[in-house]
Amino acid sequence: MDINLLTDNQLAQLSQLISDAHNIIITCHQNADGDAVGSSLGWAEYLKSKGKEPTIIVPDQYPDYLHWLPNTEKILRYDKHKEQADLLFKIADLVFCLDFNVPSRVDEMQQALLQTKGHRVLIDHHLGPDVPAVMTISHPEMSSTSELVFRLVWQSGAFEQMTKHFATSIYCGMMTDTGGFTYNSSDPAIYFIISELLTKKINKDRIYRNVYHNFSENRLRLTGYVMLERLVVDAERHASYYALRREDLKRFHFVKGDAEGLVNMPLQMKGHKLSISLREDTERANLVWVSLRSVDDFPCNKMAAEFFNGGGHLNASGGRLYCSIDEAIATAQRAIKAYESLLT
Repeated sequence: MDINLLTDNQLAQLSQLISDAHNIIITCHQNADGDAVGSSLGWAEYLKSKGKEPTIIVPDQYPDYLHWLPNTEKILRYDKHKEQADLLFKIADLVFCLDFNVPSRVDEMQQALLQTKGHRVLIDHHLGPDVPAVMTISHPEMSSTSELVFRLVWQSGAFEQMTKHFATSIYCGMMTDTGGFTYNSSDPAIYFIISELLTKKINKDRIYRNVYHNFSENRLRLTGYVMLERLVVDAERHASYYALRREDLKRFHFVKGDAEGLVNMPLQMKGHKLSISLREDTERANLVWVSLRSVDDFPCNKMAAEFFNGGGHLNASGGRLYCSIDEAIATAQRAIKAYESLLT
């Protein structure tokens, strides 16, 4: 099966950039998810096989359920070590931008990213890539950035050298960005890739448990509370939304990652097409995080772009609103009504 991404000239260019670099950074988007962290860790393993010592820098905290991934202890958080990270960006001669399409996705790290004198290479699967880069590897039709990383490593001929650490990170990234391979995962190549990752003796069942069965009692109780008290169902339009207020998060001792997957649950209802999650930021006022999930051909990405300052994929997208939670609820209601013809 041909899973190559690059032309021979592009592959040579990428190889030369890596060969010439001495100080390499790998970075990803704010609120890094399984794909952002998994692809970064996997790409770092590949660069190490080339004799490089890359530094992974993430903008801020990422979920606890990803901390078991190999080598996460080496990840540098920009919000905790800004001075050190800024210096690394200043001396970097190569920066790999993984799993984000525009510089604003790295939040407070944006200035450091754009001011670096090093070459930037974008590897991403979101629509509308707009990161200044000497090389842009963008494939929105693919499941995940982790899939792109696997394909690049495979095309370079380095997969045989890759370890279980590489395979674990890449599988985790692909799994989480497809909801356990339940959406955006119909390409047969995905399952060829999985079969190859399994040759590295990864335990795919344990990876699943580590991500999806690794929550606290508070998270379990939060789930029940959301479904009972906060979920608003528009049965006529086959859509729903829920809003998590700051007092809700405090009541259930919320930590980053506790809301992961909740937005998928309403889609278990028969005939349901769209689920919207609204969550107040725990620290910043008038900031609401938005997640959207859908089934079949309902375009989450279009709704996210039109109403929620976001984007993403057909069935899984996100965004943010700079307003109160009540205003965010009103926006979600307007969005559902605006897309009524596609929902009913």
